[in-house]
Amino acid sequence: MPNHEIYMQRCLELAQLGQGAVSPNPMVGALVVYEDRIIGEGWHQKYGGPHAEPNAIQDVFNKYENAVELLQKSTVYVTLEPCSHQGKTPPCADLLIKHQVKTVVIACRDPFEQVNGKGIAKLKNAGIEVIEGILEQEAAFLNRRFFTRVQQHRPYVILKWAQTANGYFAPTDGTQKWITGTASKILTHQWRSQEDAVLIGANTALIDNPQLTVRNWSGRNPKRVIIDKRLSLPTYLHVFDQEVETMVFNAEKTDWQENLKYIALENFDWYLPQNILYQLHLMDVQSLIIEGGIKTLQLFIEAGLWDEARILQAPVYWKDGLRAPALQALPSASQTIGNDTFTTYYHI
Repeated sequence: MPNHEIYMQRCLELAQLGQGAVSPNPMVGALVVYEDRIIGEGWHQKYGGPHAEPNAIQDVFNKYENAVELLQKSTVYVTLEPCSHQGKTPPCADLLIKHQVKTVVIACRDPFEQVNGKGIAKLKNAGIEVIEGILEQEAAFLNRRFFTRVQQHRPYVILKWAQTANGYFAPTDGTQKWITGTASKILTHQWRSQEDAVLIGANTALIDNPQLTVRNWSGRNPKRVIIDKRLSLPTYLHVFDQEVETMVFNAEKTDWQENLKYIALENFDWYLPQNILYQLHLMDVQSLIIEGGIKTLQLFIEAGLWDEARILQAPVYWKDGLRAPALQALPSASQTIGNDTFTTYYHI
């Protein structure tokens, strides 16, 4: 009997390689296994490019002259149900049927309406054995951003902030004061490279004048999202440098100037976080890091519109300051980053 979990774990590792490059698609990994030996591997590498299954099958053809025969006797492992509809690429279920693979082992179903269950039905109708639910929870967690977008029609929201050991977030005088160390700064830039967008409020933009880029990490810059109700921010700030797509949610005007997009929201003060997230959803933003100040963070916390919080705590003590936000959640995991402590919370 093959150990399905071992092979599926490898698929999850492959899927992770697509993080930051495939959104708004899910991260997917696939294997082709013949007689308990991996003969092909693949993952979804880039949005608009081939999916994991064709990449894994192509890997078999690249390695073996008798690939056609091998595939007919092989098992394909995949972290997400093979697609059954024509999108930017042909249906993966049809490809597996074309090569008459023996068995397909799937971690979890695709919640997308055009796929959910249909890919599995196609495979079964073609006489292919289908096994579901192998490392299902792990696969769903890996694609929690995609699942949130499809099921809740909004981006997956990550709160991020730094605080002192005694719980202070920022000085009371409105100045900028760095709390955590270099390792935490690099980690923050890595996180930005993995998500679609990063959001701040007007006060943070004005006080910190952040670039919100990944200059200390290799990867793509996230889109920038600014909340500036009255468009009071000066245009010399880094966020207006047109380097990346920047969306400014406001109550004054809608106007697109190359990479700078002003988006006016009606009834700005009513359901602001909900309206922002819905607009971002319409613009295919699948995940969002909120790096704003206390007011911005608290806005999303009070609305219950957050999924994950990443809190960096430095071993420093301040006599006074603005208190960090409080979460009604238990910590999920902690680890040491340089001299700092990084703790993760999930909103359940």
